[in-house]
Amino acid sequence: MFETLKADYKAVFEKDPAARNALQVILFYPGFHAILGYRIAHWFWQIGLKSVAICISFIVRRLTGIEIHPAAKIGKGFFIDHGMGVVIGETTEIGDDVLLYQGVTLGGTGKHKGKRHPTLGNNIVVGAGAKVLGPITIGDNVKIGAGSVVLKSIPPNSTVVGVPGKIVRRNGHKLTPAEQLAHGDVPDIEYEMIERLEQEVKILKEEIARLKQDLASIISKVSD
Repeated sequence: MFETLKADYKAVFEKDPAARNALQVILFYPGFHAILGYRIAHWFWQIGLKSVAICISFIVRRLTGIEIHPAAKIGKGFFIDHGMGVVIGETTEIGDDVLLYQGVTLGGTGKHKGKRHPTLGNNIVVGAGAKVLGPITIGDNVKIGAGSVVLKSIPPNSTVVGVPGKIVRRNGHKLTPAEQLAHGDVPDIEYEMIERLEQEVKILKEEIARLKQDLASIISKVSD
């Protein structure tokens, strides 16, 4: 556990440029408090003291505004920036070096038992307010844009935006720390679609204008 917590602590400085020193992180970072509380609660869950684990999780939620079920499985180097409103469900599985922003939900769909929450791979960024729902798999090196709603599995090395979430970019490489922090740097697919439509309308208008000129020329010749 201590090696994992060390990686979590190190991730704060790697993924948050506002983090200045150890005292600041330990005292004033709810995202770090939440993952620390989760690690302890998860240990109690694993040894069968589930009521104790739930109690710790409840206290951490009251203190931080972040709800992580103690049964969830979370790898090392995990960081929640700002954190308020983050929910991580019971059967969620998260790999290493994952970054979540405020308002993210890793939730289930329906009331069925068993695996009902998402599985996230390694080196993933989930933007503010994004919802990843159901027993789907998010591949390594995926960036999910703020406010997106992801309901289907996503292959590795992809960028996802929209409601419902759609793949708009396949980079084919691992996200660097700088790319992780640039979680707002995603394509505006609605703007791009409108821009394409405007271009097509412009082309059609020009074509119609040429046809009108040709028709006027033909009528003029016939009249003569």
